Amino acid sequence: MSTPEPIIHTCFEPRTSTWQYVVADPSTKSAVIIDSVLDFDLSTSTISTETADGLLSLVKENGYTVRHILETHVHADHLTASRYLQQQLEQTNPDQTKPAICIGKRIHGVQERFAGRYGIEKAEYEGAFDRLIDDDDVFPLGELQVQAMHLPGHTPDHMGYMVGANVFCGDSLFNTDVGSARCDFPDGNAHELYASEPRAYTTVAEQKEANKHLKAGTSEAEFVAWRQGRDAGLAEPRLLHQALQFNIRAGRLPAPRGGRSAGLGTGCCMSR
Repeated sequence: MSTPEPIIHTCFEPRTSTWQYVVADPSTKSAVIIDSVLDFDLSTSTISTETADGLLSLVKENGYTVRHILETHVHADHLTASRYLQQQLEQTNPDQTKPAICIGKRIHGVQERFAGRYGIEKAEYEGAFDRLIDDDDVFPLGELQVQAMHLPGHTPDHMGYMVGANVFCGDSLFNTDVGSARCDFPDGNAHELYASEPRAYTTVAEQKEANKHLKAGTSEAEFVAWRQGRDAGLAEPRLLHQALQFNIRAGRLPAPRGGRSAGLGTGCCMSR
């Protein structure tokens, strides 16, 4: 008997080049949202919700009930819409129970590191996520299951999510013409990323044939030398400082300070 497969909606956000996913069980209409984007205008430091509202419209049009809002890792190139989506889903659908915002269990170390860099109090991020997912955790999605997979290398907290025969692997693996993710963030590791990649091939056999960094026959030494050499010349992500401050709080704005709302400043530069 074949394994039932989910309905997958792929939603590309072009300003940050982010793939978002709505994944649903066709039988029960239970769904998860993976790696959502909140719009941020760097020139004016303003937030808007056009992209996130598009996800909400898709959910409503298809009659889905969102059970979990999943993050593969703390993104450095976009702000997460997880908190906004959670609030809107809970408020607008009387049948919708509060969907849990979930991330891998190693988020603690990432939060502590960047809270120190940006002067964020522990109370602002502690307990920000509703559920911390352990390696190989399995949880239901209607009549399907979601299995968590630890995929370190790009970041130490990086998780993938397997639903049916599909692995949603975040930034650990890109399209074949792009290859693999950078590994120069704190605690990133090209050796670990190389070791993570075979797990992401579960449903993308063409990666072995055509991935410009990791096609079949590429040794670990070859990959690590190329990846580290490439990373040494990369500029930091455009929304790095704003995204990290926002995302370790699971999509919450900074607490008001001195009678006014705190902004998402540029903070200090990251060292490698």
